[in-house]
Amino acid sequence: MTGLPFSDERHLTAHRWLVDEAYLLDAQDYATWLDLLADDIRYLMPVRVTTARGAGFDTAPGMAHFDEDKYSLSRRVARFATEHAWTEDPPSRMRHHVTNVRTFATADADELVVESAVLLFRSRGDVREAAFVSAGREDLLRRTDGRWLLARRVITADESVLRMQNLAVFL
Repeated sequence: MTGLPFSDERHLTAHRWLVDEAYLLDAQDYATWLDLLADDIRYLMPVRVTTARGAGFDTAPGMAHFDEDKYSLSRRVARFATEHAWTEDPPSRMRHHVTNVRTFATADADELVVESAVLLFRSRGDVREAAFVSAGREDLLRRTDGRWLLARRVITADESVLRMQNLAVFL
């Protein structure tokens, strides 16, 4: 699959979409973020494993940190507004750094595959050390009614052991 040139309007649109999404996540504007998701979204973060070079896999089959659809994502967002969201009280301070964006055309003119790298900085309270998560993402953006929506996201963490208290975040 050949990537689109950086000057291609579709690449620029996809890159801007990712930057705008990062700002929404950093601001914890999850209601607006949910509006950027297709109704049939699949949001997946397989569990990374360390295996021998010849094993042929680097994720645990059938295991995931996240394997969600729009309903489950919306329930997570709704929970943040309750007194039961102790994992986010006080709320985290986050910064999503998005880089290495590559965009690929598909057979469907209304869909783009977008690869990116994300580094999440997360700080909670005043006493714990900050946490980082580094990952690669493969997204499927779909144009629906003139808007680009996230239809699929596969997040591949760069570590097999995540050094974060919890994953009450969106990558």
